[in-house]
Amino acid sequence: MAILRKPQKTVDAIIGHYEDGGGDSRRPHLGGSMIGDECSRKLWYIFRWLKTIKHDGRLLKLFQRGHDEEHVFVRELRAVGVQVLEIDPDTNKQWSISAVRDHFGGSFDGVGLGILEAPETWHLLEFKTHGDKSFKDLVKKTVQGSKPQHFAQMQIYMHLGGLDRAFYMAVNKNTDELYSERIKLDKKFAESLIKKAENIIDAPEPPTAPYAEDFYICRWCDFKEQCHKSAFAERNCRTCMYSTPVEGKLWSCGKHNKNISVKEQRKHHSCHRFIPALVPFKQTDVDGDDVIYGDWKDNGKITENEN
Repeated sequence: MAILRKPQKTVDAIIGHYEDGGGDSRRPHLGGSMIGDECSRKLWYIFRWLKTIKHDGRLLKLFQRGHDEEHVFVRELRAVGVQVLEIDPDTNKQWSISAVRDHFGGSFDGVGLGILEAPETWHLLEFKTHGDKSFKDLVKKTVQGSKPQHFAQMQIYMHLGGLDRAFYMAVNKNTDELYSERIKLDKKFAESLIKKAENIIDAPEPPTAPYAEDFYICRWCDFKEQCHKSAFAERNCRTCMYSTPVEGKLWSCGKHNKNISVKEQRKHHSCHRFIPALVPFKQTDVDGDDVIYGDWKDNGKITENEN
């Protein structure tokens, strides 16, 4: 029997499809799904677009699988009599929340009525997929102990969405085992998270690095080169000393006294001058609009130092 060669071209094309459709990692807002991250410096970097993060196709495929699984959760809940609203009837769009002048926010999977443990109470619905190790840890420690970012995410969504209970459903991708947990609103904790988001959004410079370079969290961080070493940030309006987040999800340019759109913010403009804290050299002087850092001058041009 002739053995056909593995059709790797087809597989590569599928992975390439996910990479081509990966989109831009730089969100206009600080996401509620990440506010539970313990490193505020990392969150500031994300909000200020220090780096465009490129995910490989395999990981993007995993993200899509998690999204596809949401429809399975909804179907299964409805099968046991739960009323599920995936769309906000007031907006006819996905359920969403926002705060801090609309610079902080997120969207959630839906709301449900008829959860068998408390059938008369509306619940925020949050669906997650887990690998085997992660799932077992979740079952052992509960959401708050095992997945603090998921817990924080639900607290924010409940508080800003006007709900006081959440229903968390998880599936083990290896075995299809299900886990569920009801979460109670902790108003003080939710308010502290909003304050955390506000501090990050309004900070003109990054918070102090909370960990040493060899700390285990830092070893896997996308921003380790910018945080602990001498890598430059990318040039865009978010990393420029002239830009400030203002009311209504907008950003203001102090150089040209105008609001700047998200599309404009993504560009490198010749008037760009780095926020001084993002330059890995000590500032020594100013020459007109140019800022001098030892032997290096920030004049808006991309130099070999930034590569």
